[in-house]
Amino acid sequence: AITQVSGKISELKATIDMGLAHRDSILKTIASEFEHWNHLAKKEKSIYHTLNMLSVDVTKKCLVGEGWSPVFAANQIQDALQRATLESKSQVGSIFQVLNTKESPPTYFQTNKFTSAFQEIVDAYGVAKYQEANPGVYTIITFPFLFAVMFGDWGHGICILLATLYLIIREKKFASQKLGDIMEMMFGGRYIIMMMSIFSIYTGLIYNEFFSVPFELFAKSAYACRDSSCSDSTTEGLIKVRDTYPFGVDPVWHGSRSELPFLNSLKMKMSILLGVSQMNLGIFMSYFNAKFFRNSVNIWYQFVPQLIFLNSLFGYLSMLIIIKWCTGSKADLYHVMIYMFLSPTDDMGENQLFPGQKTLQQVLLLLALVSVPWMLIPKPFFLKWEHERRHQGHQYAMLEGADESVVAELGEHNEESNHHEEFEFSEIFVHQLIHTIEFVLGAVSNTASYLRLWALSLAHSELSTVFYDKVLLLTLGYNNIFILAIGVVVFICATVGVLLVMETLSAFLHALRLHWVEFQNKFYEGDGYKFAPFSFALISEDEE
Repeated sequence: AITQVSGKISELKATIDMGLAHRDSILKTIASEFEHWNHLAKKEKSIYHTLNMLSVDVTKKCLVGEGWSPVFAANQIQDALQRATLESKSQVGSIFQVLNTKESPPTYFQTNKFTSAFQEIVDAYGVAKYQEANPGVYTIITFPFLFAVMFGDWGHGICILLATLYLIIREKKFASQKLGDIMEMMFGGRYIIMMMSIFSIYTGLIYNEFFSVPFELFAKSAYACRDSSCSDSTTEGLIKVRDTYPFGVDPVWHGSRSELPFLNSLKMKMSILLGVSQMNLGIFMSYFNAKFFRNSVNIWYQFVPQLIFLNSLFGYLSMLIIIKWCTGSKADLYHVMIYMFLSPTDDMGENQLFPGQKTLQQVLLLLALVSVPWMLIPKPFFLKWEHERRHQGHQYAMLEGADESVVAELGEHNEESNHHEEFEFSEIFVHQLIHTIEFVLGAVSNTASYLRLWALSLAHSELSTVFYDKVLLLTLGYNNIFILAIGVVVFICATVGVLLVMETLSAFLHALRLHWVEFQNKFYEGDGYKFAPFSFALISEDEE
């Protein structure tokens, strides 16, 4: 029995081995054609999938389909259909006709390899509804600039630029290769990174930081020693000997005792100015959206009060910052803004920056208080009145010239439509209340949120200083080539790992938040859907 079973097992094993060998030989013979066949099968499957969405004409000789296409592509579509008719020798010609529809069209923005990554940043928040203003146009400049405000160091900027230029120069080679997830992400955003590095070089020159080291690039420092005992800029006794430094921060501030208070004050106020400017841009974009869609309600009861509220408080603060810079005043702006609310009638004393400031503050405070009910109350009532007027006009138009039987029938129909199109005033009012509270509180929190520009810039500068002073300069003091080599390696690793990778990601994410939350929420609804054309190229990308 054992011999018989063993014989059967060996026969089965031989059969299986022969089957496997036969399968391997067949697969090897078709291996060169398999990818091509697979691609053709997926193309054919996609064609039939699209054909299944078409309907058969009553003559059963042609197919009828409705779809979206960009307006500029109409001539290209007609040419393609005519070419297909000729090449297929079809007895029925292709007809291309524009249809009118009440459906909301998809959104399509023409992009290229430079702008596509910026558009992806916006689309990650939400796709614009049809003909809504596209924030991607502004993001091309504002995103890398706000990143650079947090990252400003022209030495680090040059390092990132060189790495990005390598990706751009060899982009044809990298595009044809399969890259890892992180490398794929960097390669896809190479033009964003290039813009970020260029702006970082610019802001680094303004901050006068090259790996935290200042240089007298544009002129000699505006300060000099009072006497021979003043040996360097870290000691007291500096006096101003010439006009201000022509571009950026005077190098004498770096390493001085007042460096941190000076740069803190400069960057904090600059962050508020940039933030208020970008938020104002967002509010003005809401005006152009409302004007394009002919929505006068949003212009008068949303754009105008929002503009007044924001600029009565933080626009005024921005004006005070500029006046203080220009006049060199010692006024305490914290005190001015706090007592503008708590004691608007008190005398300002030494905190007064210009004549009539107290009266102006009272007027601005009154405008800010008036703009809140202006945003809240009129819009729901106006929408209700507009709905009733439109509905009554619709009823009169339907009933005009009708006989009694038709009137009775239409009466029932209107009762049904009233039931379906009932205007929920309470729902609209609550929605407007939430929107108003969100904007009022957001005006404060969004302005404070822009202080991250100052915080991250300070963190980047201080980390860079620590690595330079406590790693590189410390090892130089030992006069030992071995210790120096270790110090240089540690400095390079720390610079690349922390400042060029982690700090870049951190500043990128914070710039992303400022655009999504602080800028785009002022005007961008992003409740549309993206145009998805039929394309063999897209099928190939999905396959990869």
